[in-house]
Amino acid sequence: MKELLNQKNMMDGRDLISSVPDCAVKLAFFDPQYRGVLDQLKYGNEGERQKARAALPQMPEDIILEFIKGIDRVLAPSGHLMLWIDKFHVVQGVLPWIEGTDLEPVDMVTWDKGRIGMGHRTRRKSEYLMIFQKKPKRAKGVWTVRNIPDVWTEKVKRTHAHAKPHGLQTALIEATTSVGDLVMDPASGGWSVFDCCQKTDRLFIGSDLKGDPDIQT
Repeated sequence: MKELLNQKNMMDGRDLISSVPDCAVKLAFFDPQYRGVLDQLKYGNEGERQKARAALPQMPEDIILEFIKGIDRVLAPSGHLMLWIDKFHVVQGVLPWIEGTDLEPVDMVTWDKGRIGMGHRTRRKSEYLMIFQKKPKRAKGVWTVRNIPDVWTEKVKRTHAHAKPHGLQTALIEATTSVGDLVMDPASGGWSVFDCCQKTDRLFIGSDLKGDPDIQT
């Protein structure tokens, strides 16, 4: 595993997870490349706005389940999984994804992106970060910061089709880990978690299948 630390590994995230010992990770981020909202709204991959998104490999649900079961194995007791989901999965529910694991839902953060997206009725402006904790579930001594709001407003530069907020991720890293702890992101995309780990002196292990596609602004 040591040779994979603190670098941008271009490999299947499941292979990356398999290289990590049990209970070695304090915090994991996972941003599955699913098509929930796109399929529900019947937006295809046609058009310039979807060009970058379409260039990314899709994850069917069985692959997502493999990732989550692997993350469950490598998380330390009371470690956290930060799972990015969209509006469709908030409504439909993701609890079946954690069946058979030691993960329990403990919180959720709504990310207000500060820009209007697509939608047939209301227009999307938010994404959601479901927070799971591996048993035993506890906050004292594990979640050390108390000033993170459950609605987080942060604009991001569109450097990747799934660019995520550095400020929020940094706050969560500092709240749930200590300097030198291992943070994992097996579907790294724009490598924002890697950047946050470098700024906060955490160890990082992560991977992605592709380099960044061109972004249409």
